Amino acid sequence: MRNKENTISRKVIMTRSTIDPKILELYDEYCHSTMTRRDFLTRASSIAIVSGSGLAMASLLLPRYAEAHTIDFTNERIKPHYVKYESPGGSSGEMRGYLVKPAGDGPFHAVLIIHENRGLNPYIEDVARRVAVEGFIALAPDGLFPIGGYPGNDDDGKIMQKSLNEDQLFTDLLNSAKFLKTNELSTGKLGAVGFCFGGSSVNKLAVQMGVDLDAAVPFYGSAPATNEVFKIQAPLLLHYAKDDPRVNSSRQEYKNALENNNKDFEMHSYEATSHGFHNDSTPRYNEKQAKLAWLRTISFFKKHLN
Repeated sequence: MRNKENTISRKVIMTRSTIDPKILELYDEYCHSTMTRRDFLTRASSIAIVSGSGLAMASLLLPRYAEAHTIDFTNERIKPHYVKYESPGGSSGEMRGYLVKPAGDGPFHAVLIIHENRGLNPYIEDVARRVAVEGFIALAPDGLFPIGGYPGNDDDGKIMQKSLNEDQLFTDLLNSAKFLKTNELSTGKLGAVGFCFGGSSVNKLAVQMGVDLDAAVPFYGSAPATNEVFKIQAPLLLHYAKDDPRVNSSRQEYKNALENNNKDFEMHSYEATSHGFHNDSTPRYNEKQAKLAWLRTISFFKKHLN
């Protein structure tokens, strides 16, 4: 009960709207660079805040995964386990992922879940379980597996991910999609959802896989090269945060390219949100908008995979 109470208290007291924009901007830099946690907190403590403490705000932005998960791994509606599979041309030739199947014999329509820029953390595993309780078989690959796997904390995870060859990492994710699509429990209908780096990767998968991908849902993901948009065959559901200048800088050009190539897509921007608003382990989480985006996501998969 204590953890639940702490979670509720933290989300109510410290939300995106009560965190100074300068701290949010610094946190985004911290998440997408090699900045250490110590440097992040030190720099935050030096920022002048009119009402409150920069250090306190920064500390509360750090993820609390244990407090945030929504579907327990023992939930009777699902059966999760880790799997290994071959990944030719990837970082090591082998991959590992978190496979969650719904209760029952199947086969099931399949959804790939691609993590942020720090490996397969508990938030992404929870997302895989959320997908599975909706009746899909879900696979969340760990891009860090070839170099030891998600290390248990995001600081080391993001540094590890930056050390990987980008093309080999993407090949590992592409091979994960192929493994899931051809899994004996899969119908062969495949969707993909990703967050941040994962959102960018889903956009890239849509380009690379063509007709082999049936639905794609990137959350705040950078756009693919516009001269390759014509290759996309999957319907797209694109989620953007309202306040996310880094990712949104490519949004309009992407929209234009999709329209010019007559692609099937929906694009949504969520009010009062910043990058990472779906991640419920930090105060960047916007409960109302995250639930709306997730409802749209599940409905989209049910429409296009069925």
